[in-house]
Amino acid sequence: MLPDTVTKRLEALGHLSRQGKRINGLYRLMESPALWLRAYAKIAANGGATTKGVDRSTMDGFSLERAANIIALLKENRYRFKPVRRTYIPKANGKSRPLGVPSGDDKLVQEVVRVLLEHIYEPIFSDNSHGFRPKRSCHTALAQMQRTWAGVTWLVDIDIKGFYDNIDHDLLIMLLEQKIEDRRFLKLIRAMLKAGYMEDWVFHQTYSGAPQGGICSPIYANIVLHELDRFMETMQVAYTKGRWRAKNPAYQAYCTTIQRLRRYITRQQAQGNTASPEVRAMKRHITQLDAARKTMPSGDPMDAGYRRLRYCRYADDMVIGIIGPKEDAQHVMEQVKRFLAQHLRLQTAEEKSGIYHATEGIRFLGYDMRTYSGERLRKVKRHDSPYYTLSRTIAKDVQLHVPQEQVRLFCQRKGYGDWDRLRPIHKPAWLMRSDVEIVLAYNAELRGFANYYGLATDVKQGLKKLEYLWKGSLLKTLANKHKTTVGKTGQALHQGSDYVYRYSVKGQAKHLKLYALKDLKSLAKNGARVDVQPNIAPYTLTRTEIVQRLNAAKCEYCGQDQGYCEVHHVRKLKDLHGKEHWQQVMASMQRKTLVLCHICHQLLHKGTLPDWRYQAMERRAGFRENGKSGSGGG
Repeated sequence: MLPDTVTKRLEALGHLSRQGKRINGLYRLMESPALWLRAYAKIAANGGATTKGVDRSTMDGFSLERAANIIALLKENRYRFKPVRRTYIPKANGKSRPLGVPSGDDKLVQEVVRVLLEHIYEPIFSDNSHGFRPKRSCHTALAQMQRTWAGVTWLVDIDIKGFYDNIDHDLLIMLLEQKIEDRRFLKLIRAMLKAGYMEDWVFHQTYSGAPQGGICSPIYANIVLHELDRFMETMQVAYTKGRWRAKNPAYQAYCTTIQRLRRYITRQQAQGNTASPEVRAMKRHITQLDAARKTMPSGDPMDAGYRRLRYCRYADDMVIGIIGPKEDAQHVMEQVKRFLAQHLRLQTAEEKSGIYHATEGIRFLGYDMRTYSGERLRKVKRHDSPYYTLSRTIAKDVQLHVPQEQVRLFCQRKGYGDWDRLRPIHKPAWLMRSDVEIVLAYNAELRGFANYYGLATDVKQGLKKLEYLWKGSLLKTLANKHKTTVGKTGQALHQGSDYVYRYSVKGQAKHLKLYALKDLKSLAKNGARVDVQPNIAPYTLTRTEIVQRLNAAKCEYCGQDQGYCEVHHVRKLKDLHGKEHWQQVMASMQRKTLVLCHICHQLLHKGTLPDWRYQAMERRAGFRENGKSGSGGG
């Protein structure tokens, strides 16, 4: 839990930022140990906690003393950032993306800086920005577009060339100076940016850019592109014209003619001429006129007095929607490119940018997005007329679709089978896992992919082929593991309309249902936040379990409560099965971390941590001995 004074000071940062005041005292605020514990708790939960930097250090071995040492170095202006370790990860197009992996201590410093910057800038960031922000995600961006982009005619897709590698350091510092007055804090950020990188053990200076993989890089990106957000908001106000779209003259002509004919029919019916040939002929004529009216919009699509501009950004991916002619879309695109070049010193990737008709659509955040005018109609009755008319319920609404090439790539990446021949295959690498692990892993893969595309109109139809190969691969893996047939495996799991794996734990019957697309819930109302981490801070007051265990200053292996403790990390819990006693302790606790005294931690890394410490821990905890002798060591 953060102390009340620290919490109040953090909250004050947002209030001062909204008031437009420059903020000081950030460097002194970094001296609070509670901030460093919070930073560690945040990083420890990530998969990169055990990723090594250039000095081979990670979050493994974190202790209160380690945090205090970093604070002391910062107070004495003796802290030095190490270069990040350059590594590459493959991209979907076959190319590689460079990542910069900081050292363990640098990760902690960056996280503390990020927390402070977030409290300053989050209250003033635009509602049109969704990337790497609390309570926002790809889905909130897409849901916003579904909700507010109806009627868009043109889509302007702008891609920034090598954005993270080309962030101008001087520009970033200048923007930070507009909100921050603390010179020592700004100097720390500049040192972080200028730390350089190591590739093949060769040092390289960094003259621009923020390394992808750096903890602070996403918020640096949002701070720079916040200027673009403000520019677009100004452009929106200037471009918006008219409250309502003018009526379509041709549409109104049909409406007037139909109304006149219906009034004549009403008079004839009042005189008793209900089934006369003239009335029947007029009804047929009304049907023809109504069919022709439905082929055109009720509003004038070329109305020069009605204009709208929409804008949405996720990190450096941005889309602009235009309700107006293509010339306006071209003009807006040129203005944005000019602003990026002149004010943010960024260039546009011409080959990846363009203007597209909304019915043609674009690819945004992994979805195919386009507008759609439907033929579904609803009855509407006017208060001054006895007749019902039909009103179109879908008119240029934004629809999201699942790109089939993305589904195909996912299937190939996960190894479910041959997509073209529709032949599932088993996963040989998973045969050594338990049945429960296999089912859980398969479920997690398909559920995660389906949930991400849950906003798509065709999500279940678009993933139907993938589900077939996924289920076939799962059944083949289980059948291969138990040396039986797929038919018998499926028959054993089949239960009603579902497939259920049944097992027992300590004599208690358990069951695990295989995931199915029919179980996918609609994300229209609240599921747009499916890819957002739940915010539990209001309930925990940022007091995390790992911080409580570390503050207890008690070795979870030998029980010693003297001296200082460090945190040992492992990458995956599954790596602990059937290993040494200290690993069994971690597995039984279902934790990827273990708080150890300094002696136990050293012995563990040397591979000489004896089993008698585990037994001593059991005795201290009051457990009854179960007959294990536990001789030998790890």
